[in-house]
Amino acid sequence: MEGGKKMNTQIEHLATVWPKIKNIFSVPYSEEEYKNLVSVLDDLIDEVAENENHPLASLMETIGTLIENYEKNNVPEMSGRPVDILRFLMQEHGLKQSDLPEIGSQGVISEILTGKRKLNVRQIQNLSSRFNVSPSVFIQNN
Repeated sequence: MEGGKKMNTQIEHLATVWPKIKNIFSVPYSEEEYKNLVSVLDDLIDEVAENENHPLASLMETIGTLIENYEKNNVPEMSGRPVDILRFLMQEHGLKQSDLPEIGSQGVISEILTGKRKLNVRQIQNLSSRFNVSPSVFIQNN
């Protein structure tokens, strides 16, 4: 019987906290809600980095799962080499190298497109946001 009472206390506590945090923990149903979650995840990645013992590491994983589920149902899946996907997206949107200043200079973009340089985390985040695709399409799997 005690376990039930404790759970009620936990639920009562959650009921007071939930209105303040529900935007972070709710399943996204719109692109706006999805983008808000991606923004939260970006901030968490900056904070937690590779520290699996960080107190927010499990929160980062939970939000990542919410985003992944949304992407499975709402974001077109692309596959191939990241540089090929970038070329395709640039062509599809009628973009030149100079049209991507958020990635870097024209020289940096040229090096990325020729394979001399790999995309970094910031560039991947910017491309993902610009083209509304999962960041995973720009990550090279070896």
